[in-house]
Amino acid sequence: MHTAVLTDRERAAVQAYLRLLHTVRAAFDGPPGSPRPVLVPPAVLAEAEEALAGAGLAGNEEAFFRLLHDWCPPT
Repeated sequence: MHTAVLTDRERAAVQAYLRLLHTVRAAFDGPPGSPRPVLVPPAVLAEAEEALAGAGLAGNEEAFFRLLHDWCPPT
């Protein structure tokens, strides 16, 4: 298994993305028919966008998802 060594900025981007993903999942979890939020909290989305841009990954989804996969391989 390949182990990726991420820079601090790449790690921050992956962590921000995972927080965003968990926030979205939490918004859609719950009993069927329960109210769902319309938006992801702006601060969560802004954090992810800023971290991606800081790591030079904005608009480079292929490179980002490769980092994400290497750092958090599927179980």
